[in-house]
Amino acid sequence: QVQLVESGGGLVQPGGSLRLSCAASGSIFSIRDMGWYRQAPGKQRELVARTTSGGSTNYADSVKGRFTISRDGAKNTVLLQMNSLKPEDTAVYFCNIQTHQWSYWGQGTQVTVSS
Repeated sequence: QVQLVESGGGLVQPGGSLRLSCAASGSIFSIRDMGWYRQAPGKQRELVARTTSGGSTNYADSVKGRFTISRDGAKNTVLLQMNSLKPEDTAVYFCNIQTHQWSYWGQGTQVTVSS
């Protein structure tokens, strides 16, 4: 019933920027937090950025100062602005919404940083 759809991924050169968007199409109740995760080749899935319903944010050390997470509650949307991209940012990025009971995931969007 709940579907999370990511958009905005693609191929970008080092130093470039991308904005990822995640829109939830169904009704979601009791949201605890929303965030972005990524999984790069040869690595485990890791937290990139997270924001709670109270407005707190948390970032991976590797992206601090470069990435910004934000929410649009009226549109059930979470955004990830990615600046100064590096080749090591290459990964499949997944949107996540955590409620009191369930964790919802998008299907992922590919981000490739290469010259």
